[in-house]
Formats: sequence, structure tokens, C-alpha cells
Amino acid sequence: MKSCRSLVLWVCLLLVNGSHAQGKPAILPKLPPAALRDDLSLLQKILEANHPSLYWYTTKDSLDAVFATAIGSISDSMDEVAFKNKVAYVISHIRCGHTTVRFSKSYLKKAARFRYPMFPLQLKAWDDSLVVLASAVPNDPVFKRGTVITGINGRNNRSLLDTLFRYMSTDGYSVNFKNQVLSGNFPAWYKTVLGLDSVYAISYIDSTGRENMAQLKNFSPVIDLSKKEPRNLPAVQRPTRRQLRKAGLLEKRSLVIDTANSTAYMRLTTFSTGNLRSFFRSSFRSMEKEHIRNLVIDLRENGGGKVRNSILLSSYLADHPFKVGDSVVALSRKFRYGRYIKPSWVYWFAMNFGARKMEDGKIHIRRYETHLFTPSDRYHFGGNIYLFQGGYTFSAATMFLSNLKGQKNVTTIGEETGGGYYGNSAMHIPTIVLPNTGIQVSLPMYRLVMDAGREKGHGFLPDIEIKPSSDAIRQGLDLKLLKVRELIGSQKQP
Repeated sequence: MKSCRSLVLWVCLLLVNGSHAQGKPAILPKLPPAALRDDLSLLQKILEANHPSLYWYTTKDSLDAVFATAIGSISDSMDEVAFKNKVAYVISHIRCGHTTVRFSKSYLKKAARFRYPMFPLQLKAWDDSLVVLASAVPNDPVFKRGTVITGINGRNNRSLLDTLFRYMSTDGYSVNFKNQVLSGNFPAWYKTVLGLDSVYAISYIDSTGRENMAQLKNFSPVIDLSKKEPRNLPAVQRPTRRQLRKAGLLEKRSLVIDTANSTAYMRLTTFSTGNLRSFFRSSFRSMEKEHIRNLVIDLRENGGGKVRNSILLSSYLADHPFKVGDSVVALSRKFRYGRYIKPSWVYWFAMNFGARKMEDGKIHIRRYETHLFTPSDRYHFGGNIYLFQGGYTFSAATMFLSNLKGQKNVTTIGEETGGGYYGNSAMHIPTIVLPNTGIQVSLPMYRLVMDAGREKGHGFLPDIEIKPSSDAIRQGLDLKLLKVRELIGSQKQP
């Protein structure tokens, strides 16, 4: 998913060395307390008017108390980072992974000015573990890839993770999505929530297996102005639009067919874009032509997207009719605070012409509640199916897994999904823009219950659980891929 790409980009940005440091970091302006309180109060009113699952996991009294405490605690001015933290802390109590908080557009335009200095290590998180993925120190002799971290500045791993997790939204009680988000950019989360220290005392397990400690300073990239630009560099040909488009599509979906092992490997990082309808058709046509017996679909980076694309892929693989969910319900299609919801008119139109008000007074998407989608007759795949999943597997990707749950030829491999297995709040997701600060909060409009008979609060659990390990990170091994190759290799060949 984005994890590999973001890690490569992070390393490229960080590993710049020289003798002249950049200037002092920019200072964020502060906002008056009255304006901050007004924004938080308005946010509560908007959520109460339109959020379909506001009290799904937290009672109204409890959530009201969280809002009241947060609003009452604003007695002085604060900058946008501090206020975003406060909003994110409140929103996390809803336990909805589609209700997330983002900086204002004005902040994001100049975010590069506030990026540095930063915590110097990129870390992978799971359970109580933190392991080094990369260090900003060139040729770091201590914190090499795969080094196990046990604590930072007197805080053990569990304390650190619990503190950072308080500002992240996820479906229900599962924390695996939070682990993945933190692993995607640990330095940014550490700085945003915990601030900066001049020096970090980092506990780690050394090469002898003993706990040791070393210190690292904050990292800021530096530029060596004494070096002149080399002359007569060969001209670099810019990629064409077609090449850029092709590269962009490969980031979203790809297919590799191994005819020797009769196995196809499909990678899907989204159900939103990427010309998926034509991609699925051509992919399954190729698999049928090559008589492929095994299909591996990697959904570890798939954060979801369009329900219809999830349904379409399911139809190529399911051996039974299936539906989207038991209920798909919105509280109201009125936008009392529409001027703060962008773009409210688009969603008003969709909810008035694509959904129905039922006897319970709520708005239902009846097709998703009643229609049985049938397996595709053309290019249907009936061989062995292996599905990779993880913390980033969310929303429509979790729905896809749910459609194939229990099918005899399907094996799921990996970790608990970030998306809820019982259901979630999503479908239509406009953005709340708070007027004084510009802070953005996503607002899902529908509550989807995929199966009311399931336990609420956790993600989809795999048939075969495989968690990360420091050894695998050190060696650059993909444990899920190794496992599926083992499973395919153990099959009795006809």
C-alpha cells in the first residue's frame, strides 16, 4: 500500500547530508480560545445532526462529557497542531475509522515549513513492538533496519503506543489499523502528539541480545552549499504522460501471472480508481486463457473505495449469491449545517434520489439491503484463492473479504483488518470544514451493518494469522508471500 512508497519517499527526503544547516523552523500562529471553543461546539452539533453511528460504541452521556471537557479546557490560545490534537482526541471516542481529522487546507499548503526538525527513526509498530525500518542518520551503526526498540525517553513501547493511539480513529476496538498508520510515518505522529525533544534516549536490543541505550538528536536535512553543480550532466528524458499514467495505474492495481506454477498475483491498493472494471475483465480473461489454478490477491494496502468495484470483484470469485449488508441507513438527508459541509449539495442530491425514507423515519439504500448479487458467468475463477489482509485493509476491502468468508476454495492470510467486520459508517463521506480554524473532519452519512449476527467491535480475522517479525524486517522478507508459496507448493498436482 502506501507503506512501502511512503517509506521510500521518507528515506529519500531524510538522507541528505552536508555542512550547512537550514534555517530555524517556522513558528505556527496561535488562534484565540473563543474561536477554538466555537469550532469544537459547532462540530458537536453537526455530528449530532448527521453522523449515523455517533453513539454506536460510546454512549451519548459519555461523548457529551468528552466534548464538554475538551471545550472547557480551552482557556488560552493555541496553534493549529495543538487544536487538531484536541479535536482528534475527541473524535477518536466515536470509534469510527471513516470519521477522521485533517489539518486545514492553508496549513497543508505550507506544511513543508513545519516538517523539520523531526524524530530521527522510522519505526514499525505491532502489539507491544517497535522495530527500526530506517534511520535518518547516514550509515547508522546502531539503529539498523530490524533493530528492536524497547523505549524512548523513559517511556516503554506500550506507553508510547497508547499515547499516540488516543489521537487516531479506527473502527471499533481494533488497534491494527492504528499500528499501520503509525508505521507509515512514526516521526510525524511522534512530533505532532508528543512534540520535540532536543535529544532522544532510545533503549534497544543490541547484537548480543542485551538491552542497551543510545542517544540521537532531532533530524533536519542539511544542504552543502560549498559543492558546485557538476557540469555536462547527461540530459534526463522526462517521462511521457502515457508513461506517468501507466505508472500511476500500476500503483493502484497490477497482475503478474506465473505460468510455471499456475499462479496469478493481483495487487489492489484501492477500490476507488484505476479503471478497475476493464482491469478485472482482462485479468480474469487472461487467467482463464492460461488455465491458472491459483490466485493471490494482495489487499494489505487497500483502504477501500467504491462499493460497486468491491461487488464486481466478488462476482468473479464467489460461488454463491451475496448482498452488501443487512442495513444501510442514514439518520437524515437534511443538512442543517450544510454551509460547513463540503460539498453538501452533491450528497443531498444523492440521498434524495438514490435512497428512500422508510417506516422507521431513516434513509435507506434499499438495493444494498435486499438485492442478491450473483456470481459472474463469464471468466469466473473457481481455483484456489489466497487473500492477503492487514491493518490497512479497510471499508470496501473488508466488505470484499466478508463476501468470500467461509468459501471452501478461499484462504485468508495476514492480520486483523482495520475495517470493521460487523459493519462501518461510510458510503457517502463529505467533509466538515470548521469556520474559524479550517480544520477538516470527514463525515460518513450511512451506517452499514454487513451482518447483524456478527460480533461488533473488531476487524475481519484471517484464517492464517501471520504477524511481522524483526528478523523478517531485517532480512526484507515478506512472510505472507512465503506462506502462500508454501501452501501452493504443498498441493497435490493433477
